[in-house]
Amino acid sequence: MPSETEFQSSSGVTDLKRLESGLDALETPRSEKRSIGAFLFTLVSPLIAIAAILIIWQIIIWLQWQPNYIIPAPSEVWTALGEQAKADILWQATFNSIQRAAKGFVLALIIATPIGVALGLNKPLRSIFGPILTGLQQLPSVAWVPAAIIWFGLSDATIYTVVLLGAVPSIANGLIAGIDQIPSIILRAGQVMGAKGFARVRHIVLPAAWPGYLAGLEQGWAFAWRSLMAAELIAVSPALGPGLGQMLDNGRSLGNMALIIGSIFMILAVGVLVERVVFAPLRRRTLTNRGLLR
Repeated sequence: MPSETEFQSSSGVTDLKRLESGLDALETPRSEKRSIGAFLFTLVSPLIAIAAILIIWQIIIWLQWQPNYIIPAPSEVWTALGEQAKADILWQATFNSIQRAAKGFVLALIIATPIGVALGLNKPLRSIFGPILTGLQQLPSVAWVPAAIIWFGLSDATIYTVVLLGAVPSIANGLIAGIDQIPSIILRAGQVMGAKGFARVRHIVLPAAWPGYLAGLEQGWAFAWRSLMAAELIAVSPALGPGLGQMLDNGRSLGNMALIIGSIFMILAVGVLVERVVFAPLRRRTLTNRGLLR
């Protein structure tokens, strides 16, 4: 039969284990399952917005506020896009534009990341080159198109130059902002642990600066996509192949408002699709991992 001392000891151990399990339960994030209705609403919500726009648009057509050659009906825009699809232009132009934007964005990421790290960790270097980087970010990308055409002619190099000049400053500034938000104790802890050079950047700086870096990536993609459309709209050449910007310019040249609006919708659809498929999950995962979102 256990003694009173042994009984108290075992009771204390049991209480300690209960306390530890309770603390673990508090620290462990709960995996709350979203209801099927909430999940379906997330999928359907963009379609609701599209339906609302189409209804308002059709009401304007019924009211005959403007003639059809200024504001075409949704059916006319659909027909114009269908004609482009039958001519094997619509999907080829969409694919070419997405491919160019993706390549330009990856190149911008490769170039902007070391720039952001260097200026984020080196204050004197930032004071010298930081204003130039900010000025490049504020400069409209379309301003680079005439210069790029003179430098490289009507070629892919012209398009990628404009995309890079639009995306690199945004990504770099986002990374710099993320580095500024890193608590100094984290950087000092890395130094104490012996993290130096590339290892310090990879294992400490970039993970700690990830939220700001991600915001810069989102803005960088938006600037890359906008810059690409500006380049395709001005640098038009059969050698470049079709693109959504070129399709938009074709609508302008033909005075085809239905094709113009259809091209705008395709550009908008690609932007929304990339945000929902790529950046929204990354943003949600980042917030969840940092305890800011359940």
